[in-house]
Amino acid sequence: MTRELVPVTSPAPLPITKTLYVPRRRAPLVRFLKRASHVLAITWLILLTVLAATAGWLPIPAYDAVVGAPFQRMLSPDALLGTDSIGRSIFSRAIFGARASLTFGLIAASVALVVGGLLGLIAGYFRGFMETIVDLCSEVVQAFPAMLFLVAIAAAIRPSLTTLTVSGAVLMVPAFARMMKGAVLAQTGREFVSAARAQGAGPVRIMFREILPNTLMSIASFGIMMMATLIVVEGSVSFLGYGIPAPQPSWGGMVAESQSQLASQPAVVMIPIVFLFFTVFALNAVSDWLRSRFDVGQNQI
Repeated sequence: MTRELVPVTSPAPLPITKTLYVPRRRAPLVRFLKRASHVLAITWLILLTVLAATAGWLPIPAYDAVVGAPFQRMLSPDALLGTDSIGRSIFSRAIFGARASLTFGLIAASVALVVGGLLGLIAGYFRGFMETIVDLCSEVVQAFPAMLFLVAIAAAIRPSLTTLTVSGAVLMVPAFARMMKGAVLAQTGREFVSAARAQGAGPVRIMFREILPNTLMSIASFGIMMMATLIVVEGSVSFLGYGIPAPQPSWGGMVAESQSQLASQPAVVMIPIVFLFFTVFALNAVSDWLRSRFDVGQNQI
């Protein structure tokens, strides 16, 4: 009896499906709102900066000049945004307060960016002993509460814009050092760095010609965000009475002077708060735009 051999056919392999990454598209309304917020933020910052820089030449009264009766309403003949409890122009004081806040935030953030960025660049490239020293100094500075540190400095030294600026820069150096060190660590293993080493480039050239240009936009975005944080800190310290001394105006000081009239004259208190809010919001929006514009990973979201 012979058995008939039946050919066995293997089942057809299952098709291999490849999952492709499809970037998520924002809805048209979301894109419009994002772009509108960025345009409004940049417009506000440009307008406020121009007004603050040219406040001495504008046809507005001095910040300590009495221009009319106390608590005049907005759009009054003597003052555009009304007057405070002494009769000084709120608009004029808000503009001069913007000069103080923007100067403090810009200078303190710029000094911290340069010093902290340089320390982070050295620590991230050389690692080892340099990284340990930078991390240790950063931890020591960050161990002090920011507000308590600024109040203690103001109590020990006469409060002024210069003292506040130096203190704010010292507080922000560790944040910039850590940010730069992380960016450098992400760049040191890239192909262009290895190619520069293979061509005989030294550490200084690699750090400042290869690594630093690729980290500038991320550190600049972080610097703008820190500038917003510093402006909030300055307003808080001035509100407590340890910031910019009177009669020189600051937004926090204006709120502190008028807080007792919040129930009867809310506009006197809310106007400097609105200036502070829009400025901080605009800086954060610009920082977010820079990060999404120049960060490749953010562009996919």
